[in-house]
Amino acid sequence: MTFAKFPTLLAASSLAFVAACAGGPNNNENTQSGAVAGGLIGAVVGAATGDTAAERRQGALIGAALGAAGGAAIGNQLDRQEEELRQALGNNVGIVNNGQNLTVTLPQDILFATDSATLTGALQNDLVAVARSLNNNPGTTVSVIGHTDNVGEAGYNFDLSQRRAQAVTSVLINAGVSPSRLRTVGRGEDQPIASNLTADGRQQNRRVEIVITPN
Repeated sequence: MTFAKFPTLLAASSLAFVAACAGGPNNNENTQSGAVAGGLIGAVVGAATGDTAAERRQGALIGAALGAAGGAAIGNQLDRQEEELRQALGNNVGIVNNGQNLTVTLPQDILFATDSATLTGALQNDLVAVARSLNNNPGTTVSVIGHTDNVGEAGYNFDLSQRRAQAVTSVLINAGVSPSRLRTVGRGEDQPIASNLTADGRQQNRRVEIVITPN
């Protein structure tokens, strides 16, 4: 096989990999979009490495193939972990897969009593299920982020969001997740996802997010 044919083979292999993934969990939409995004980025980077037009074309093909394969692998991992989490968790837990990371949202009203950072017993089972999924998929880092509404003093809300995020992190660690993978953050009232002018909006803003990002 000549080197000139190598980029074409790489590209064909990557496209075959993406096609083979169709029909899996969630139809593997993020596997396919990850391959497309990775291929575009790889093509641009690869084209920049050549000095002549022929070298740039060759670099673009190689970069596109490698980028597509890498992007598809990340998307496929996220699709499969999303499916695993949806099967394990109840309807009160929201899951968003944007192709770059997974965000598991747990409403604080079902995690904690008012003005408390002590977890309720029932929801710890869901956190153990999340920990099991994290242990099944070790090639990720995890941010646990606490949020509140804007009722009360901002400094107090910030402290409460940190303590609640730490309580969730502690359960994940006790369930076997390595502390080195975990980052605990309190955002207080600074990142609302709904209006704080209504009771329903404030309820949505009181939450803990577990953001899972492939390494």
